[in-house]
Amino acid sequence: MRNHESERAPAWLRRPVAERVGRGPARRAVAGLITVCEEARCPNRGRCMGDDNTATFLLMGPGCSRNCRFCSVSPGPAPLDDAEPEKVARAARDLGLKYVVLTSTTRDDLADGGARHLAATVEAVRKTLPDAEVEVLAPDFGGSLPSVDRLAKAPLAVFGHNVETVPRLYEEVRPGADYRRTLDVLARAAEAGATTKSAMMVGLGEEESEVLAVLDDLRRVGVMAVAIGQYLRPSKRQMPVARFWEPRAFEELEAAAYAAGFVAAACAPFVRSSYRAGEIYRRLKTARKESGAS
Repeated sequence: MRNHESERAPAWLRRPVAERVGRGPARRAVAGLITVCEEARCPNRGRCMGDDNTATFLLMGPGCSRNCRFCSVSPGPAPLDDAEPEKVARAARDLGLKYVVLTSTTRDDLADGGARHLAATVEAVRKTLPDAEVEVLAPDFGGSLPSVDRLAKAPLAVFGHNVETVPRLYEEVRPGADYRRTLDVLARAAEAGATTKSAMMVGLGEEESEVLAVLDDLRRVGVMAVAIGQYLRPSKRQMPVARFWEPRAFEELEAAAYAAGFVAAACAPFVRSSYRAGEIYRRLKTARKESGAS
């Protein structure tokens, strides 16, 4: 089913947009900062912070070096704000966060892809909030493995990097990205000792068999957690939806993910890479304890 402008989303996707981040202490804390909740027009914006003491900050933005056809973040990178790591740390403290997710735009204009800046922000948050955990949703750093190492060895709870879609659709959906490079980044982070996580969207024209093959590829490179959600067109500038996957199909994908060996999987229409991130981390932590890992 094509998502033409005159068509409405199916019943299972019709719910009020969650309350935006932007009231009381939250508004004061994030003043001058960027949340991916707003920039990427996440359908869950506001829910994670309210329900799980979690928020996702978008670093090195608001402009991006690339122009992926599913994403509403604007192209055109801006100079880095060297004070951003401390600003994010203070905001996380003021919000009383227990789990902090840091994501970023892709910065092909920077020699290290922004790895130093991301690692510095992780370290600033951990110094300011020593009892909080930090997850990073990293770009591919242009395939620079030293950059992956730099970030993976920071005091992270989870190293995330999204595969986003199936390899057949990369040229159309993610110009400038490379499927093999994405797997290499995840493999290198796992080799460096990080707990790795990835996410993808469905509804861009992929087949179920292709999604299952991606799950197998992710497990082969050591990814421990996966999130799969329905692609929703942010605006007319992005790709139309090719198919709305039914809730039952997401249940089957989640079962397939666990059967493939993932420790944690979240598959549902409104799932996004950082949705319920703290909960996913707790599942990973419990699994490590049960397996005897440190």
